[in-house]
Amino acid sequence: MSNKKLHFETLQLHVGQENPDPATDARAVPIYQTTSYVFRNSQHAADRFGLRDAGNIYGRLTNSTQGVFEDRVAALEGGVAGLAVASGAAAVTYALQNIVQAGDHIVAADNLYGGSFNLITHTLATQGVTNTIVNVNDLEALEAAIQPNTKVVYAETFGNPNSDVTNLEAVAAVAHKHNIPFIVDNTFGTPFLIRPIEHGADVVVHSATKFIGGHGSSLGGVIVDGGTFDWKANADKYPSLAKPDPSYHGAVFADVAGKAMGINIIAVDALSAAEKAGSARAVNVVLMGVLSKVLPGIELDAWKKAVEKCVPAKVIEINEKAFDLGRDM
Repeated sequence: MSNKKLHFETLQLHVGQENPDPATDARAVPIYQTTSYVFRNSQHAADRFGLRDAGNIYGRLTNSTQGVFEDRVAALEGGVAGLAVASGAAAVTYALQNIVQAGDHIVAADNLYGGSFNLITHTLATQGVTNTIVNVNDLEALEAAIQPNTKVVYAETFGNPNSDVTNLEAVAAVAHKHNIPFIVDNTFGTPFLIRPIEHGADVVVHSATKFIGGHGSSLGGVIVDGGTFDWKANADKYPSLAKPDPSYHGAVFADVAGKAMGINIIAVDALSAAEKAGSARAVNVVLMGVLSKVLPGIELDAWKKAVEKCVPAKVIEINEKAFDLGRDM
């Protein structure tokens, strides 16, 4: 689904389930109440656990029902991916502990929700993570608080409970000047009123228990990655994301997580374009056309010669048209 052309109301109803459920044709999002999933064979299981094949592994990691919620909130916030967790407190904890470790430093706003304040100033402090609490709207004080080992600037769109407003763009500019990600709790704002990623935030967290849930009947939290911060460009500072992780077969999460780590994913209806060109078999040539528009360093003439070389002469006209349609997409 191309989110940029759709209104907020459409996104909140349809993202994540643009088509009926493939197993049941259900129009409403089915509730998959399962902890485990079946693998076709041992190689399939190995590929899933090795993150070489995208798909469900275990309920603690992924769930198809949960996935719709994650995609939907990410689309509403203008991010590239979401992760749903058990509560807002869990979302804040995940977002911070994914970045900081013993010896690191956090700069946080002085108007935070009490639970987040306690997490940063007490819980994480016992784990060797230091902090400086500051009025982030005082930009001089904010900059002075940043240390060589500062890993994150953390604030809320509207402070809880006073709803005092954070100057997101100004705070983001200071954080990015020092190559530090800016995490924003948008629980009070909601993406209906404001989308922090559009104002410089790199990661957004929510207590979905509040306005996203809306009824006070269920606990939940969600994290949205804006896909804007280049973790690999700061690999020494963020080794847990940008360097091989020995606990997971040496995986570099900035690579395996794809678009959620700042890599662009381009969605195109290549099949329709190929059929328009004259043959569904030209779908790969449509994709070549798309790539020729976005990949740097290869001249257009080289792409066209590659098409001519790879397809039979009798269908060259169809494939040339498919290539051009791909470029237009």
